[in-house]
Amino acid sequence: MSTSERFDCHYCKDSLLGKKYIMKEDTQYCTKCYENLFANCCEGCSLPIGCNCKDLSYKDRHWHEQCFKCAKCSRSLVEKAFAAKDDLLLCTECYAHDYSSKCSTCKKTVMPGSRKMEYKGNSWHETCFLCHRCQQPIGTKSFIPKDTGYFCVPCFEKQFAYQCCACKKAITTGGVTYQDKPWHRECFLCIGCRKQLSGQRFTSRENYPYCLECFSNLYAKKCVGCTKPITSESLAELSDKQGEDLWHSECFTCMQCSVSLVGRGFLTQRDNILCTDCGREK
Repeated sequence: MSTSERFDCHYCKDSLLGKKYIMKEDTQYCTKCYENLFANCCEGCSLPIGCNCKDLSYKDRHWHEQCFKCAKCSRSLVEKAFAAKDDLLLCTECYAHDYSSKCSTCKKTVMPGSRKMEYKGNSWHETCFLCHRCQQPIGTKSFIPKDTGYFCVPCFEKQFAYQCCACKKAITTGGVTYQDKPWHRECFLCIGCRKQLSGQRFTSRENYPYCLECFSNLYAKKCVGCTKPITSESLAELSDKQGEDLWHSECFTCMQCSVSLVGRGFLTQRDNILCTDCGREK
């Protein structure tokens, strides 16, 4: 037989005519050479996984079909769900028994792959995590913890939340108190201009809250000099008073020469106030 007619194992050169062989990267090998050169070693029995066996793999590890078993109960994992723990493969029952969390309500195992709820280190089956008041599953909805129970938002508002005295709706977060009554921050407004007063300085009249600007415009006394309101912030700047007339300190000046009269003597002439120098000239 000529060289061109030969069909030999690439490694041992034995003829492959009439024999079983395996191709790898366009090169033929007899089964013995292929197993010695390329076969994976079984994680279970440490023997090569031969050409006549199924090679089951998981994360670059390989097993004979009969060796692919749960590391604890030895049941076959072929075509079954399994979990890995510290390089060990476990059936879902063994994994759940040894490693899965327990439901805080029913105390049963939360099986791998099932939906569960977790909060502050505790776990629940999705159907066991219930509102303490209405006993309906909370699921992925918002909830509020209270004492040892958990409440869906509507139930918490009905049972515990303060009611805003303006809009009559529940106050779930924040809020302000005025005259021992609760308000949403966005509902606590100036009675005049309706601006929010939360975090702002304000005053009141007849139990109604006002921003300083509205209160000044409506109720504050006016400066004789500039006719602008004298607010609580400018009371310390009052210079003097003549009867019921009030001035800002910067407005309390001689009507003729405009010198400041703050801390100085002055004279009155009809409705005018004058420094002593200008008063003598008159």
